[in-house]
Parts: sequence; structure tokens; C-alpha cells
Amino acid sequence: MADSRARTPQPDLPDDPTERSLWRPLWQLQASMDADIGRVYADRRIEGLKPTWVMELLRLHARGPMTIAELADSVERTHSALSQKVAAMRKAGWVRTVVGDDARTRKVELTERAHEVVARLAAEWRATEAALAELEAELPYPLSRVVTDIEAALARTSFHDRIAAKLAEDPAWD
Repeated sequence: MADSRARTPQPDLPDDPTERSLWRPLWQLQASMDADIGRVYADRRIEGLKPTWVMELLRLHARGPMTIAELADSVERTHSALSQKVAAMRKAGWVRTVVGDDARTRKVELTERAHEVVARLAAEWRATEAALAELEAELPYPLSRVVTDIEAALARTSFHDRIAAKLAEDPAWD
């Protein structure tokens, strides 16, 4: 099912495959829900906090200072992605880096600002999970089940192999 908001191709312009996306509505839905979480923070005057940082802040609160590699592993993200996220969180004043166990390593730890709101962030996390469970109960086919079913399908044939098979059929890929 193509994105219903896709533009009509113009005859004098080349086709732009990015105008159609099956999963764009899902990304937009997640962005909208994250924006609503951001509004919850704004209601409590928690400024400059992105909802996408909360898992890492809560993990640091629960486990204490960690290297970027340890934090990335604990939240199942790449080192590169977490390094960029930590840089943004540090710039926003939520974390700082300190000397680790030896002079060659650095650990990420919460700032006092983060410590002041972490209990509220944990409450928001629990409320969000409860709201998601309630929302899924209203659906005939919950998203968590969709994810499990997609993972099972990808275990049978990987996404890589599916893309490679489609590319093998496309002369533009040669």
C-alpha cells in the first residue's frame, strides 16, 4: 500500500522513488507519538529533552556510569549511533563524560539536571508503556504482534536477501 500523500509524477521530471513508501506512515506515527511525549515533558517544564534520549538516561540511572560501548550494548544500538546521541545529550546538559577506570576510557554519567527529573522520566516510561498496552488492546492486530511476525518472516528469508532478489530483477542495478 503506497503512501496516500504521494505526489503525482510530473511528465518532465524523472521518477522519484522516495515519493512512495510503505513504512513512511509508521515513521510518521512514531514521530507524532514522540511529539506527544515531548508535550508531556513541556507540560512539566522539562525543557530540552528528546523522548528518544529517555531510555539511555534511565539506563544510566539504573546501572550507573558506563562507557559509550557499554551503554550502546545495553540499549542494543551501535556505538556510532550512541556516540552521536551522547554528544547531543551532553550538549543539552543531560549527561557528561568523566574519566573511566583508566585514563584511556571515558564514562557517561547523568548530570544533576538529569538526576532531578529521572524519577519523573521513569513514571512517564511506565505510563507510556501502559498507554501502549491499552492502545494495542483496541486493535485487531497489535503492532507488537506485527513485529514478531515480521521477525519470523525475516528469519525465513532475510531482508538483505529479499532486497538482493529484487535488485537482481532491476536492470538499473547492473
